[in-house]
Amino acid sequence: MARFYCPLPLVAGQVVDLPPTAARHVQVLRMQPGHTLTLFNGEGGEFSAEVQHMGRSDVRVVVGVHRAVECEAACQVHLAVGMPANERMDWLVEKATELGVHRITPLMTERSVIRLTGERAEKKQAHWQAVAASASEQCGRNRVPVIDMPERLDAWLARQTAQADVVHGVLSLHASTQPLNALRDGAAASSKSWVLLNGPEGGLTDAEDAAARAKGFVALSLGERVLRAETAALGALALLTLA
Repeated sequence: MARFYCPLPLVAGQVVDLPPTAARHVQVLRMQPGHTLTLFNGEGGEFSAEVQHMGRSDVRVVVGVHRAVECEAACQVHLAVGMPANERMDWLVEKATELGVHRITPLMTERSVIRLTGERAEKKQAHWQAVAASASEQCGRNRVPVIDMPERLDAWLARQTAQADVVHGVLSLHASTQPLNALRDGAAASSKSWVLLNGPEGGLTDAEDAAARAKGFVALSLGERVLRAETAALGALALLTLA
């Protein structure tokens, strides 16, 4: 059944006009009055719904019963990533959403190609949030991961604090790294929340890597091969959310 993100308060029996993005998708699918679909608003579970009216630019539906359906990962992962260039960030957001990421913070580092501030940063954040919503529709998630505003790595690191129930890790080329899966299965086996930091193309500088470790981030590796920045982030995420 077609699924649509509808960030509105939803109640069984309510008649609502779908938001523009969802309405366009319904029209593209050529749905007609009487056709059924699924709505979710990111607050948990999903609702059945039936198309009541199809206009040229608006779609009205009747909200049906709520179903307490959840498919969130048991491990909550906050991914902080040096933004890759071109469309790779879109791809990373989409795939991370499918893998169950809880939150993504796009970061600007010394080696970042992309620099975003002001209105341009706001537009990119809104675009990536829409990518996450679309990926949630496709993969069956009823909660949409939060995509933060882009910010500088040093400012983000300054706010990080040690928490007993949260593992902080940085994907690193430092000599003292330990395998991520060993940490996952060992001392951190009972942890349900992780914060993972990964650099952009070219990785973090030595100073940035050291700054993360000074804030309590454990230096982690994914093996002997050198992975692209976005591949490393998604590989680490998969080890935690699909384990």
